[in-house]
Amino acid sequence: MRDDSWTPPSVLLTVDLVILTLREGRLCVLLVERGKEPFAGMQALPGGFLNHAGEAIPEAARRELGEETAVDARQFHLEQLATYGDPGRDPRGRVVSVAHLAIAPRLPEPVAGTDAANASWIPTDTVLSGQVKLAFDHDQIVADGIERARTKLEFSALATAFCGDLFTIAELRQVYEAVWGVTLDTRNFYRKIQAVDGFIVPAGTGRRTTVGRPARLFRAGPTTVLSPPLVRPVPAPAEQKAEEQTEEHAKE
Repeated sequence: MRDDSWTPPSVLLTVDLVILTLREGRLCVLLVERGKEPFAGMQALPGGFLNHAGEAIPEAARRELGEETAVDARQFHLEQLATYGDPGRDPRGRVVSVAHLAIAPRLPEPVAGTDAANASWIPTDTVLSGQVKLAFDHDQIVADGIERARTKLEFSALATAFCGDLFTIAELRQVYEAVWGVTLDTRNFYRKIQAVDGFIVPAGTGRRTTVGRPARLFRAGPTTVLSPPLVRPVPAPAEQKAEEQTEEHAKE
């Protein structure tokens, strides 16, 4: 029997952005300091409500991306991450967030939006370790975004989205090390990269001047799926890392 007294629940829709880039060799995420309640003064992901009922979700994500970074959204790798809708995630009511992952190289210093007191690039390890507490469920969204990036680096050409148009293999290796949080063997990495046909291609005869021999320049190739994949190494336990660091300091 039909229940004519039923009315659809009131649900608000937002987009949140996990914007990742490398700064001084570290993987960083863009965070804003909330200037309004709820959670005024706490760090959070940039994002916001739809502008109007006719705004498409991808359009809203691109709009927020441009507003938060002052960079053309077309320069980003942008993909939908996941939907977050636990009933208690926002004290203002039932708010569902469609989170997106955005990646671009060499992003500028951020400027806080109208409803934020400040904006800054924060190393992701401080968020994952709990040193920086985020509003709402944004710590989970950041963790999910980073894990998505880590996994896609194994099987796709996503790493090149962290690089400029031209890059060296050393710079590409730095991306993998920063995102995965590991140190990679230089020769082994070079061998694996070269084994994936079309992942990167030489940029003519261009070379980048560095200390020692000039490094060859490459650009992203036509391959988007890596075969064979670059399998992520298992990080060493914290105790083992501490022992290795102690041994290194002893040798110095």
